[in-house]
Amino acid sequence: MVNSIETKQLTLSYGDSIVLKELDVEITEGEITVFIGGNGCGKSTLLRSIARLLKPMSGAVLLEGKEIAKQSTKDIAKKMAILPQSHSVPEGLTVLQLVKQGRFPYQNWLKQWTREDEEEVLQAIRVTGLESLKDRSVDSLSGGQRQRAWIAMTLAQDTSIILLDEPTTYLDLTHQIEILDLLYQLNQTEKRTILMVLHDINLASRYAHSIIAIKNQKVYGKGKPEEVITSDLVKKVFDLDCDIVGDPIFGTPMVIPHGKGRRIK
Repeated sequence: MVNSIETKQLTLSYGDSIVLKELDVEITEGEITVFIGGNGCGKSTLLRSIARLLKPMSGAVLLEGKEIAKQSTKDIAKKMAILPQSHSVPEGLTVLQLVKQGRFPYQNWLKQWTREDEEEVLQAIRVTGLESLKDRSVDSLSGGQRQRAWIAMTLAQDTSIILLDEPTTYLDLTHQIEILDLLYQLNQTEKRTILMVLHDINLASRYAHSIIAIKNQKVYGKGKPEEVITSDLVKKVFDLDCDIVGDPIFGTPMVIPHGKGRRIK
C-alpha cells in the first residue's frame, strides 16, 4: 500500500503552547483511519494541519510524497476535501447552493459550470438523502440535516481523500450509522481514503481499518482496532476503567465502561 498522506517530525502549536510534537504519522491509501483521544489531545488540530488549515511550527505534511505547503490550493482541493467540526453559511443559502460550492476547485474563467459538475452535485445530494430538501435554506434545517448537507458538499468535491472532524456531531443514532455506512461504502466501492476524528470508540472500531490514538503530544498507539483497542490503552488514553468485549454483530472491539449505574439483579 502507498502512504498517500504522511507527517514528518510535525510539531503543531497554538501560540506558544505545543499541542503535538515531532509527529511521524503514515496514512495508508484506500483505508479508513480514525484518530481517537481525550478532549484537547490534538486530534482535530492534526486533521486541520493535514488539510493545510493550520501552519506547522516545524516539520511537514506530505501528500503523495510532496510537501502540502508547496502545492497550490486548487490542486490540493482536487485531491482532498475536509469537513471541519464547525461551519456556517450565509443566511438563505439553499442546500443545492451549498453543495454546489464543492465544485469550486474545478471552476476557472475558461471552464465554467458543466454537466459533470451538475451530476456530481445531484449524486452527492442523493446519497446523503437530501433530495426532498435541496431547495430548503440550510439555516432552516435541523442540526442533523445541516450536517448531511455539509457532507454532501464534501462529497461533491469528488476527491480521493476525505477528511472529517466528528462527522456524526448533531446526528441521532440512525443518521450516525447512515453517514458512517455511506463513508464505508465510498471506501469499499471507490477506494477513497477516509480520515476521521471520532469520539465514539465503538463506532471507530467498527468502521476503521486503522486507529491512531493520541496522548501527551504523541501517537500512543496505532494499528487495527482489534490490536489497538485494549483496556490498558483506554485507561492510559482516556483515564477510564473498562472491559473490552467483541461486538456481537461484527466482532470488533467494544468498550464496556466501568462506573456507576443501575444494576439488574
